[in-house]
Amino acid sequence: MMLSSTCPAGQLLIPQASPHGMGPKRSIKLPPPVVTRAADVRTINNLEAKTNAGTILQGMHRDELQATVRKQLRGGEPWLSWYDTAWVAMVPLRGSPQAACYPQCVEWILHNQQYDGSWGQSSAGAATKEVLLSTLACVVALKTWNAGPDHIRRGVNFIGRNFLVAMDGQSVSPVGFNITFSGLLNLAIEMGLEFPVMETDIDGILYLREIELKRDGGGTVAAKKAFMAYVSEGLGRRQDWDLVMAYQRKNGSLFNSPSTTAAAAIYSRDDRAFDYLGSLTSKFGGSVPAIYPDNLYSQLCMVNTLEKMGISSDFAYEIRDILDMTYRCWMQNEEEIMSDMTTCAMAFRLLRMNDYDITSDGMAQFAEQSCYDDSIHAYLNDIKPLLELYKSSQVCFSENDLILRKIGSWSAKVLKQQLSSGKISKSLTPEVEYALKFPIHANVEPLEHRGNIERFKPNSFHLLKSGYCGSGADEEILALAVDKFHSAQAVYQQELQYLESWVAEFRLDELKFARVMPLQSFLSAVAPLFREELSDARVAWAQNVILTTVMDDLFDGGGSMEEMTNLVVLIDKWEKHGEVGFVSQNVEIVFNAVYHTSNRAYAKAAMLQKRSVVDHMAEQWAVLARAMMTEAGWVARKHMPATMEEYLSVGEYSFALGPIVPLSVYLLGHELPEEVVRSGEYVRLLRLASVIGRLLNDAATYGREMGTGKPNAVLLQALRPSVAAANED
Repeated sequence: MMLSSTCPAGQLLIPQASPHGMGPKRSIKLPPPVVTRAADVRTINNLEAKTNAGTILQGMHRDELQATVRKQLRGGEPWLSWYDTAWVAMVPLRGSPQAACYPQCVEWILHNQQYDGSWGQSSAGAATKEVLLSTLACVVALKTWNAGPDHIRRGVNFIGRNFLVAMDGQSVSPVGFNITFSGLLNLAIEMGLEFPVMETDIDGILYLREIELKRDGGGTVAAKKAFMAYVSEGLGRRQDWDLVMAYQRKNGSLFNSPSTTAAAAIYSRDDRAFDYLGSLTSKFGGSVPAIYPDNLYSQLCMVNTLEKMGISSDFAYEIRDILDMTYRCWMQNEEEIMSDMTTCAMAFRLLRMNDYDITSDGMAQFAEQSCYDDSIHAYLNDIKPLLELYKSSQVCFSENDLILRKIGSWSAKVLKQQLSSGKISKSLTPEVEYALKFPIHANVEPLEHRGNIERFKPNSFHLLKSGYCGSGADEEILALAVDKFHSAQAVYQQELQYLESWVAEFRLDELKFARVMPLQSFLSAVAPLFREELSDARVAWAQNVILTTVMDDLFDGGGSMEEMTNLVVLIDKWEKHGEVGFVSQNVEIVFNAVYHTSNRAYAKAAMLQKRSVVDHMAEQWAVLARAMMTEAGWVARKHMPATMEEYLSVGEYSFALGPIVPLSVYLLGHELPEEVVRSGEYVRLLRLASVIGRLLNDAATYGREMGTGKPNAVLLQALRPSVAAANED
């Protein structure tokens, strides 16, 4: 609902403070209305129904929850991979193929078998393809060095009991399972291991590998080659290892995958692969993660999650450290960021959204669709990198940024194609639909936070070649997010009650001609200023939306020409308004509300700015009043501006951002010297915001204003030739 031809409710036109800035936390002194927790819970009761976040908060103090999240942000324990550890354990010592190069991995396998004979862990705790794969890999690793015969026997029996799981086409499969599992099965049989399964079942598994090798997945031929290189350990001697080594990274790894790199060390004896594995085991000991290095990506994912859940401001220092490190890596063109599509896109978006000065040059490698079509992601129909690229393209600060425009164009096209063809998973579909429907600049963050909280799945288990869990603090994040949402709702209720009492205090509800809508006005303030500590700025915004709407209604037919002239003079005099007097009670109510409410807020702003802001803000009110008077004169004379320039020279000010935005910015807490608010850049930004707001508002209200004779940008464009002729007459 549009409030008036002034600032529309919900229009996001205020420069927001960085969520990781350290501005002072001040709140307005409000009357003490009773706001019960129960009333707040009703607004989000479905969250409590689907999570145990409330239970966690009861059992743990908020500080404990935050401490757990901070530990993860600083680099928590990696998610270890039985499968990758087994492959590293198979690598023979250089120069002595009868001995294990990494015996600590063999020892770790011996000490970490499950009671049922398996190795691995599934999210459901049952036999899965991922557990079968890890178990088979560990059995082969032990058999390679003739270690742990009892462990091998128990592992073989587990595989035999659950072999049909491997053939189940409906169960979730690790990436490349039909190749990696069958490759290990071949190795095991060559080693003389016998599995208690039918020969036809083994033949069936091997047949699935042949089907996979012939299958055309998504993407191009290059995408399939990359995928086959990624699962090279499953192909063994059948693989052309010289071609595979073309994918080797600066750190010596293949795809940052310990298992693929271990296979390269086994079959190609590559020195750099050994160096990578040596650094890996030196860092982690006897067990290795599924991806390495992965620390930066994991940290960026956590930062992204905290922002999406609305609690990033509680971890400002930790997030700033992570982003500072990411910025250094970006500026140094580090491989850990630049070589991975998802990491690079996420890093770019988070850095730009948090005020880091970076160009889009690092994203140039993704300017063409071929970067995706030729990748493993396309072969696997992995949408997440594509979605990250699309989101990153929206933090574009110049229409001349061809790199981001190209990325945005092709990524949106592919995402829409994938949606229409039903190729996107049900769990990811809502996020993709939301991203395509609502650009980043149009997001209403409190609503986005709530949606993300409702869709959040704690301890989500991601399957690559082996399973891994991205964060060990999901439950704590959810609990903190739900609690913060509740807390914010309680604060908002207090502020809304205060606004309603303020309306009564200044008798604005007695103005029969005016639309006084505290709720709608308050919502327009909450959208850009949602953080609890921004209460002063939020309340001032809402009050000024109400006041400018009341003024607009007075000038838009609610008052006589005498009343309008009187109000303009009163505002122009400001401190000396006593010299003028009031021609009506309506004018007295409107002016007193504007004058006294403003002065209260200006006193708070003066404390933060360490100087008076009265002259600057009174000037904004005077400019607004004169612009509204000019428009009222146009209507009275039935005058239609001859040009868009003439119209906007008045319309940009009558949109009423002048009294709203600068005051709220003052109340954010950052010091703004006089020369800053008078600078050309500041004035231009406010002017552009006002022009955009005016045009958006006119597009929404031209139908109503057509019958009143009030000038409107849409009508002006439609009637331009006849307007010029009429004005000449």
